Amino acid sequence: MATEQELSDFLKSVEKRSFKRALYHVRDDEAALDIVQDSMMKLAEHYGDKPAAELPMLYQRILSNTTLDWFRRQKTRKALFSNMSDFETAESDHDFDLLETFAGVADSQQTESAEDLTRRAQILHAIELQVQELPGRQREAFLMRYWEEMDVAETAAAMGCSEGSVKTHCSRAVQALAKALRAKGIMP
Repeated sequence: MATEQELSDFLKSVEKRSFKRALYHVRDDEAALDIVQDSMMKLAEHYGDKPAAELPMLYQRILSNTTLDWFRRQKTRKALFSNMSDFETAESDHDFDLLETFAGVADSQQTESAEDLTRRAQILHAIELQVQELPGRQREAFLMRYWEEMDVAETAAAMGCSEGSVKTHCSRAVQALAKALRAKGIMP
């Protein structure tokens, strides 16, 4: 059984990554924040009594399902209110907070030049943009495996698919990212 402190520590540890993951999917800051908050509430309400070791898997599954629910609600809303522009969701490009991403990097690598840091920021931004372009399941598998650092079995359980499917999605995602980054001259 997870203690309140263990649950709190776990939620703090996944907060920023969860927000970024939701943001990759929905491309809306407020919606992403709502999804993360809803997911955290569901975990605490329904699974707070589970062992601490089970929390990461449960949370990833809840986050995925909450994101899918958001998309379903958007689809329903669009179908019901298609003539009312106030209710339509317009996709827009959101700038990512690269300063936050590099806050730790800049502090730990003060010997790196401003040019190197700028180049690194440009590369990360290009990668983020390409991750957004991946098909949904590939993006989800890629983020869980490489962003959340989950293993294949954990990712498969969280996504509700086989381990082979996770490997296929990740392989295709990595190939698509490499191809796109080569086309931009970022990778050799």
